[in-house]
Amino acid sequence: MTDAPMDAADTKGVDDADRKVVEQEQTEIKDFVKSLSADDIKSGNWFTKLAAHAMNSYTEKVDWQYFQDRYAGVPADAIVDQRIKMAARYAALEGGLSAGAYTATIAATIGSLGGASPATVPAAVATMMVDVAFITQLQLRLAYDVSVLYRVPLDVHDPEDLWKLIRVAFTIKSGEAANKTVVKAVPALVRPLVKRFYSNSVLTAGKALPVVGKHLLQRNVIKIGIPLVGVPLAVLLNRYTTLLAGRHARAVFRNEARVIELAENLSKRSQHPQLMLWVAWLVIRANPKIADDEALLMRHLVRLVRERHEVIDEQLANRVDVDPVEVWGRIDAEPGDLNDLLDVADRVAAVDGDVNAREKAVISELRDRCSRV
Repeated sequence: MTDAPMDAADTKGVDDADRKVVEQEQTEIKDFVKSLSADDIKSGNWFTKLAAHAMNSYTEKVDWQYFQDRYAGVPADAIVDQRIKMAARYAALEGGLSAGAYTATIAATIGSLGGASPATVPAAVATMMVDVAFITQLQLRLAYDVSVLYRVPLDVHDPEDLWKLIRVAFTIKSGEAANKTVVKAVPALVRPLVKRFYSNSVLTAGKALPVVGKHLLQRNVIKIGIPLVGVPLAVLLNRYTTLLAGRHARAVFRNEARVIELAENLSKRSQHPQLMLWVAWLVIRANPKIADDEALLMRHLVRLVRERHEVIDEQLANRVDVDPVEVWGRIDAEPGDLNDLLDVADRVAAVDGDVNAREKAVISELRDRCSRV
């Protein structure tokens, strides 16, 4: 990568290289789509198969070292930004290439997928599915790239981690209407068309698909059902939804990396690792509701204390409610300088944002007790 401005010839070279990458990926996706049955598409099983197809071999090749070899010494934020922009370019190029093959007939065929004859379903649906599968794979891999670059471990063979990757990649919660995301992403000029199309019966086939599959089908069907604006809308939607996916992945995984980094620093500096866990949990439980960042921090603190200090506190693990009196008793019984615990309390309280009154009260009590030791 270079910061020097590119002239027209340089830009054309980049465009040609991007186009070759996209065309090669399209060819591979076409082979995958050929392996799908109409039943796979109707049932939503295509998404399950694509997730395995997209990630299995990819995760074996792409790891932290993969990016280190290509971007040695470059901060993660800079690499993530470049990966998002590159994926958005690929998505836009693919949208333009695929949209040229879309017709109103294909849109109608998708809308009546369940009743279409075996002879007409494959050709029409395959045209749409290459586009759907390409963008789905691109955004899954982009989200995975971002997690790797921020050193957030994900095992795509673990169902919980895979579902986390899917949620991040497609920025959608279970049961959320897909059109909210899509309508915000497209230019104001075509929003009325998109909204009208979403109420069209052509989307009824999507109701049979799982939540994620339904969302992805809907998002792509709009591109082929609006006359005249099909190609530019396909380019815009592909680009914007990929940018949204990349930016969402950056926000989620960068924040998680921040929390993991905090846990590592606290564990490394702590002179009282076991007591640190009790203090951290007392501060977190100062509020009735535990924030996601607090739960994440506690999980990594426990892991790091176990790995680095070989401390496993079964008593803490088995507590339903933490008793402040018990924690204060442990602190009062501990000799020496306890200022590291004050630092822990301050940082734990701030992990999810501003420190509130309840957390301040716990920290104030802790400060008084540490000063008496």
